[in-house]
Amino acid sequence: MSENPMTKVRLEKVTLNMGAGEPGPKLENCKKMLEAISGKEIVTTSTHKRSTFGPGGRQIGVKVTFRGNEAMEILKRMLHAVENKIKPDQFDKTGNFSFGVAEYINIPGTSYDPDIGMLGLDVSVTLTKPGFRVKKRKIRPSKIGKSQLITKEEAIEFAEKKLGINVTEVEE
Repeated sequence: MSENPMTKVRLEKVTLNMGAGEPGPKLENCKKMLEAISGKEIVTTSTHKRSTFGPGGRQIGVKVTFRGNEAMEILKRMLHAVENKIKPDQFDKTGNFSFGVAEYINIPGTSYDPDIGMLGLDVSVTLTKPGFRVKKRKIRPSKIGKSQLITKEEAIEFAEKKLGINVTEVEE
């Protein structure tokens, strides 16, 4: 029996992000590092309103998003940096998952830069199924049905089968 194509989980995007906490040399180092890893233009994130970070509009982090084949390639590099191991609690209830890379020198194809120092980054992976477009379309957007949502178990199965990730509790 063939599987319904509308139930296939697929990779939508991979986002690499780093928080510096304040504008200045640390933020510039984060920009340099993400540009070196990704080769793409970096987006600077900023605060929206007055908070513990000070007045709104302060630049506090950087991010870059990958889609399509680029997303799969960068995800494989990032997973190699964490030895293809992820804990089950790194998956959320909607099927997305995130993990951290402690030091950028663990990523294949990168070398240590003394100007930057040692920095880590977060990797966020967003999964979808066909039909998720109804939530984001401009004309008559609607909710995604319960049967169409991605469960944590489906996401773990996708990660193990398609990405070769070992999803187990990691002993420290």
